[in-house]
Amino acid sequence: MTDVVDRATRSRMMSGIRGSNTRPEIRVRRYLHRSGLRFRLHRAGLPGRPDIVLPRFRAALFVHGCFWHRHDGCRYTTSPKTRPAFWESKFRQNVERDRKNVNDLLELGWRVLVIWECGIRNHPDRMMEIADWIRGPESFSEWPEKNPP
Repeated sequence: MTDVVDRATRSRMMSGIRGSNTRPEIRVRRYLHRSGLRFRLHRAGLPGRPDIVLPRFRAALFVHGCFWHRHDGCRYTTSPKTRPAFWESKFRQNVERDRKNVNDLLELGWRVLVIWECGIRNHPDRMMEIADWIRGPESFSEWPEKNPP
């Protein structure tokens, strides 16, 4: 299937996709800061450069987009129709890298929370759960644990 826009337009559109400082990430950061939690951003010395690092709680947070990181069962986890083999390979590598980064952080003694974009987008009132997790004892969690309807 051919693309619906020309190469220059597609290039401009793709260049607008951010890897850090995304809307969901900024929303989480604002909430954490208002809650009195202080953090570091994209700490380079840690596996995967977590989006948010709270050294005091030894907690690392990843704010994942459902499309790029393949949130199972989420309606935002769509696949492009063009070049399906390329996209399948890319998405598989993203998921494997994410899994490796989480395991490496856990081995280093960090607590890890993966926050999915759909959990922020559809349930902004549930952000308190994130702050509760940071202050709690769990070592790994995904939020939301179950996909919202």
